[in-house]
Amino acid sequence: MRSTARVRRGRGLAAVLAMAALALGVSGCDGYDSTSPASARKHVAASGPAAFAKGPQGTVDCRKAKCVALTFDAGPSVRTPQILAILARYHVHATFFTLGKNHVMVHPQMVRDMAAQGHEIETLTWSHQILTKISKAEIRKEITEGRDAVQKVTGVRPTLLRPPQGRTSDTVTAIAKDLGMAEVVWSANGADYKTTDSALITKRILAQTKPDGIILLHDLVDPTNVGYNGTVAAVPGIISALQARGYTFVTVSQLLAPGTPQPGKVYK
Repeated sequence: MRSTARVRRGRGLAAVLAMAALALGVSGCDGYDSTSPASARKHVAASGPAAFAKGPQGTVDCRKAKCVALTFDAGPSVRTPQILAILARYHVHATFFTLGKNHVMVHPQMVRDMAAQGHEIETLTWSHQILTKISKAEIRKEITEGRDAVQKVTGVRPTLLRPPQGRTSDTVTAIAKDLGMAEVVWSANGADYKTTDSALITKRILAQTKPDGIILLHDLVDPTNVGYNGTVAAVPGIISALQARGYTFVTVSQLLAPGTPQPGKVYK
């Protein structure tokens, strides 16, 4: 009996340790420590206006309001005008993490349209190479060329970087810091790159979104029709459902206000 009990306790302890190791692996597998929007709000700039959002009732302070940031990766594309029209209909501003090659440089007017409508335009790098798999020189080149493409079109230099696939590391973060950029990942993922089912994309986002959330969707065309093609149809349902729950949509910078993005930080 005692031997059996010891075996059971041993197995139980092994299971707990395995789960702990798994949890540590999941939290640390990308090689970075993230900062929450709430923590970011404590890093208030010594001067300059805070990037507070403007809502139907006036200025929105995310220290008090129930805020969420809607972000789109990988555009602009031929679907961008549809997304912009939906955002305008719901009076929502989003953050677009753009690709320089084949996107910003191919659709410069769409990028200017984003800016004209008050959206935040940042970078997803130049060509979506996975930054943790390339050399330091290549990392710097990807970030710099993606950032500069946006600046060339809009006149405004991005300060936020979304690392492709959310993969970053101490090396990537150090280079981003040296370039004066902060990184932004996400807390709610529609996985719209895996399905064309708009209802499923909507369901995923609504299940994962919490106050101070950062939502990931994609502004991209998939010629294989495997994914992305359900995104546009999902956006109205996501926005209307979250607004009904009391959420206010803001850009990433507005989510962090009155704090300002700190180079070298990873926000999630």
